[in-house]
Amino acid sequence: MALTLQQLLFERDQIGRPVVVGLVGAGQMGTDLVVQLGLMSGIKLGAIAVRTRVEQAMEVAVTVGYDRSSIVVASSSSSIDRAIEHKQLAVTDDLSALTGAGRVDVIIDATGHPETGAKVACSAIEGGKHIVMLNVEADVTVGRHLHRLANRAGVIYTGAAGDEPAAAAELVAFARSLGMRVVAAGKGKNNSFNHDAVPRDYEIEARSRDMNPRVLVEFVDGTKTMVEMTALANATGLVPDQPGMHGPNATKDELADVFRLVKDGGVLSKKGVVDFTVGKGVAPGVFCVVEPTHPRVLERLTDLHVGKGPLFTLHRPYHLTSLETPLTAARAVLLHQSDLVPLESPVAEACAIAKRDLEPGTLLGRIGEADYRGWAMTWEAARAVQALPIGLVENSRAASRIRKGELLSYANCFVDESLTITRLRRELDARDEARLRESVGVVRHLPN
Repeated sequence: MALTLQQLLFERDQIGRPVVVGLVGAGQMGTDLVVQLGLMSGIKLGAIAVRTRVEQAMEVAVTVGYDRSSIVVASSSSSIDRAIEHKQLAVTDDLSALTGAGRVDVIIDATGHPETGAKVACSAIEGGKHIVMLNVEADVTVGRHLHRLANRAGVIYTGAAGDEPAAAAELVAFARSLGMRVVAAGKGKNNSFNHDAVPRDYEIEARSRDMNPRVLVEFVDGTKTMVEMTALANATGLVPDQPGMHGPNATKDELADVFRLVKDGGVLSKKGVVDFTVGKGVAPGVFCVVEPTHPRVLERLTDLHVGKGPLFTLHRPYHLTSLETPLTAARAVLLHQSDLVPLESPVAEACAIAKRDLEPGTLLGRIGEADYRGWAMTWEAARAVQALPIGLVENSRAASRIRKGELLSYANCFVDESLTITRLRRELDARDEARLRESVGVVRHLPN
């Protein structure tokens, strides 16, 4: 009989061969992962890679409990391997050294930076390593391409358990496996919602929450929600019902009443959508509004106090983000399984809208700063207006004046063609265009 993940980890612990994780990034999520990996059996942190400030990464490790004498700075794959063999933690600023280390089984990208995520994933796959993307921004931009590269290399590409897209997708899969129709799925937004948020206005709150103000703004201005729901859409086939989604103020008990068709008193134009709510009682969890397809099931759900029907809400009241992520890494190595992967054909796009008037030549900054915010659309609608994927916006330049609230596009922006993520997206778009041309040709030549 096949062993469970818990049993496999226990077995690895007993024989002294834990799954070895290479971590990229030592920010808030990275710090959480350093702690969490130290609490688990059968899996351990072997090395941390950062773009700059190796000393800061070392301080993070010391702060969360590592003895300074057990941390070494490594500049090559062989030195990382030696450190792991001697039960030391290696810290490096050389990504290729990490992904080339033979003692590392799986890489977790916890940077949240699109360009870095693309580089990390490519390097990991080239090095024969499984890659866990706690980086939804990179995934929604080029995840399908990275998944294909990983398949060819025989390694796992996956989103992270505990992150809201994977948590919600788990509910969707559960409902579909039971033969229920998914009407809507999504998340509760647990931050204030301010489209015009900029980092300088959130410095005090960010410090109180041990966060970078820019990262906090990414949540507050709605970007993170748009990106996460795009990832959920492209993993499940559910779609945004309208640009930007609805985002109603629906409490947990109201979800099944609000996320139903307009003709039935709800907000939806169709079934099978991704969305979010700002109502109380949902965040920090995820939800799935379902429709039973048999009266007996409806009767049983009512009898079990799931709701009053005819639609019912499945609710997971938490997502543990980085605390659950090591389980994804373990599943990739021990079971060769993923927790969230994009479908081959996309259904949604995470785009960007200007937060302020942008003059021609303006160099656009990072997600969560003052230039733009995320905006979810269907893939077809985004393609029709040449919307710029959000992962390509940083380092782009405004080609013309862009008004506040206007969608950023290939027509009004020059993208940075030197970036890895731009190259990958160009390849992905070319493949999509070829697929669409082929499908049109097939339809054209079908017999009457």
